[in-house]
Amino acid sequence: MDHNEFFTFETGQATDVGCKRTVNEDNFLSRPDCGLWVVSDGMGGHAAGDYASYTIVQALNSIGMSGSPDDLQARFMERIHRANHDIYEHALKMQRGTIGATLVALLVHGEDYACIWSGDSRIYLLRDGQLVQQTRDHTELRMLLDSGAITAEEAENWPRKNVITRAIGVTEEPHCDVISGKLALDDTFILCSDGLTEHLSDADIADHARSYAPKEACERMIRLTLERGAKDNVTVVAMRCLPPPELEEEDDLMDDVLELDQTNGEDRA
Repeated sequence: MDHNEFFTFETGQATDVGCKRTVNEDNFLSRPDCGLWVVSDGMGGHAAGDYASYTIVQALNSIGMSGSPDDLQARFMERIHRANHDIYEHALKMQRGTIGATLVALLVHGEDYACIWSGDSRIYLLRDGQLVQQTRDHTELRMLLDSGAITAEEAENWPRKNVITRAIGVTEEPHCDVISGKLALDDTFILCSDGLTEHLSDADIADHARSYAPKEACERMIRLTLERGAKDNVTVVAMRCLPPPELEEEDDLMDDVLELDQTNGEDRA
C-alpha cells in the first residue's frame, strides 16, 4: 500500500476477457505512488482496440511524481495528447476505420482528487455508505436522456445503449471531462469498463464496495459478471483511502496510553 501525508491507498484490480470475446481489449493502470488509477476500454477489434488502450496506459505509466494537483493534471493531459496522436496516426496507417479507447482516470495529490474521462467507462465514489457515479457517460443514450428526447423508462430497453460519443484516438485532439473534489477518510473509488456495468447494477457495486476490501471486491465483482454472462471484456479497479501510517501509529500509541491509565486507575482503587 502506498500513501501520502494525508492517506494510505489500498488498491485492488481485476480484469477478464469475458464469456464471448477471445481478446481482452481492456487495459488498466494502478500507480498509487504517483496518485493515478486508470481503466481504458479499447474499440476497433483485435490489433486495434487493444493497441489503443495499451498505448494510453503505457503513456500514463511515465507520469512520475507531481508537485501539485495542477501539475499532476498537466502531466496527465500531456500524455493523453501524445497517446491520442499515436492512436489516431496508427488508425490512418492501418486504414481500418476508427480506432480508439475509452478512458477513466482518478488523480490524487494530497487531499485533492480529480476524475478525468472520455467515453462510457465509469468512476464511482462510495462515501458514507452512499455510491455516487462521478462520471457522466459520453453516449448517444445519455445525450437523448439529457435532451428529454426519451424517458428513463424508455432508456431501459434502448437498443443502442453502447454507442459512445467520445473516445481517445478517434479525433485529432482528445476531448475529456474533469470533475474535482476533496478526499475523505474511507472514501472508496471504483473505476470500471462498461463490461461490468452491463451486468452489475449500482446497488451491486455499492454492496461489494461496502462489504469487502478493494482486492476482494474487484475479484468478486468480476466473478459475478462472469456468472451473469459477461458479454464484453470486464475490468475493475478499486481504491480505498485509509489513515496514513503516522496517524495509525499515533492511534495505537494513544490506545496503549489509555490502557495504561485504566490499569493504573484500577491499581489505585
